[in-house]
Amino acid sequence: MWVRDESYPLYNPGSCSLIDEQFDCVGNGRADTAYHKLKWKPKNCTLPRLDGSHMLELLRGKRLAFVGDSLNRNMWESLICILKNSVKDQKKAYNCSVEFYVSPFLVQEWEVEGRNGSKKGTLRLDLVGSYADKYENADIIVFNSGHWWTHEKTSKGKDYYQEGSHVYSYLKATEAFRKALTTWGRWIEARVDPTKSLVFFRGYSASHFNGGQWNSGGQCDSETEPIENETSLSIYLPWMRVVESVLKGMRGGVVSYLNVTRMTDYRKDGHPSIYRRRSMSDDARKSLSSSQDCSHWCLPGVPDAWNEILYAQLLMRLNQWNS
Repeated sequence: MWVRDESYPLYNPGSCSLIDEQFDCVGNGRADTAYHKLKWKPKNCTLPRLDGSHMLELLRGKRLAFVGDSLNRNMWESLICILKNSVKDQKKAYNCSVEFYVSPFLVQEWEVEGRNGSKKGTLRLDLVGSYADKYENADIIVFNSGHWWTHEKTSKGKDYYQEGSHVYSYLKATEAFRKALTTWGRWIEARVDPTKSLVFFRGYSASHFNGGQWNSGGQCDSETEPIENETSLSIYLPWMRVVESVLKGMRGGVVSYLNVTRMTDYRKDGHPSIYRRRSMSDDARKSLSSSQDCSHWCLPGVPDAWNEILYAQLLMRLNQWNS
């Protein structure tokens, strides 16, 4: 459950210049601040507050890579801001890097020649993402995928998914997702050394479009409080059942699952909605009401809690957490 904690957020709004404009809700005119004061509390334990200075020590001499879509960029920017805010001595060097690689499907976007000689985009379900060699040796890797596996963004499944030279005339998105994650899982087992690298898969984060979807007028700008009644939460999405099935089929201990689906489902109050651009008139902002962002998250905000879970996982792996 989410509990109020006046000591939050972990960094002040406006204190981190690295936040993308689309996530800087306060800078874009959002006036309410209650969504900053919430901490995630699991049922059977108390998460430690993310100590940025200590996490920098954990990362000293290491590479942490986030790989996935713009929701993982949300998480990446959150962690950078937490770490940056914790550094008191700007001259102190930690020799660590926190990187982000764009790979929304985790497999390769491809091109084939169409009937008239033109190029047609496809998705190679049998080839891992093209930048994989750049992050395979990172000490910690956090993957995600899911939000791009929609009907619209995958050409409605028609003549889009490819394995080898075969392009499927039609394939359901959930089945394509399963094939892609299986390819990714095999690559992890073949190329990533579990004795040298810690690998995490962050689960699907809930969206809260009301009255439509992202491309059909869905809205969330009136939401200022989280959902309190568990019975009001969404059904468990099939995407995450696919993730759980693929992870279960992998060698034990190779990938740790950061399941954030249920915790984010409560947070209908945490999205940028109409507050994703700066210096707008009231009329111009109202015009955004038909194209709101109810998928990504304001920063400071919900992704800070994802990083607290990651921090707790690292503490457990390094035997530094006794809770």
